[in-house]
Amino acid sequence: MKILAISDEESKYLWEYFDKSKLEDIDLIISCGDLDPGYLSFLVTLSSVPVLYVHGNHDGKYEICPPEGCICIEDKIYEYKGVRILGLGGSMRYSEGKYQYTERQMKQRAAKLRLQLLRKGGFDILVTHAPAYQINDGRDLPHQGFQVFKRLIEKYQPKFFLHGHVHLTYGRNQKRYDKYRQTHIINAYERCVFDFEAENPKDTMFGP
Repeated sequence: MKILAISDEESKYLWEYFDKSKLEDIDLIISCGDLDPGYLSFLVTLSSVPVLYVHGNHDGKYEICPPEGCICIEDKIYEYKGVRILGLGGSMRYSEGKYQYTERQMKQRAAKLRLQLLRKGGFDILVTHAPAYQINDGRDLPHQGFQVFKRLIEKYQPKFFLHGHVHLTYGRNQKRYDKYRQTHIINAYERCVFDFEAENPKDTMFGP
């Protein structure tokens, strides 16, 4: 399964210079947040695959204008062609924004998924906006990752963890790809395509 992961910045390659053939071999699109809802609606209209999303910390406008035709996977496990995808959007709380949470609040959100996790037997992809604590996150509060994400990875060992929030343009130390234990970690900033079934997904990836 070939997945297009997107986050934080609309890709000119896809939006301004769109050619339908660019999405011909894509099986699923996943947004990790902070994208114009019109951009997601555009992608779902001009492709033939589902567009899943979680909210970023700047996505308050989704309350008024949600992306049409797209599927919000916040606080649930969405299954697509046998792949179990868990969504937990938002960032660390640093102001009064709607999609901002303390560590305790994010831990409570994860705890409410216990029954779903039991029924599904875990999950294959974790989709968030913020990164996990001390895995390519920032030391400033707005960009600090959540400890509960790391615990979810350690307990359920998903194949992938997709996040955004920490832009690759922030500095040369920012990574597109990393690995924690058995989980492949991808920063979805702007766009990145990867093969879910690949033994080494890093070899199949491309970004901006």
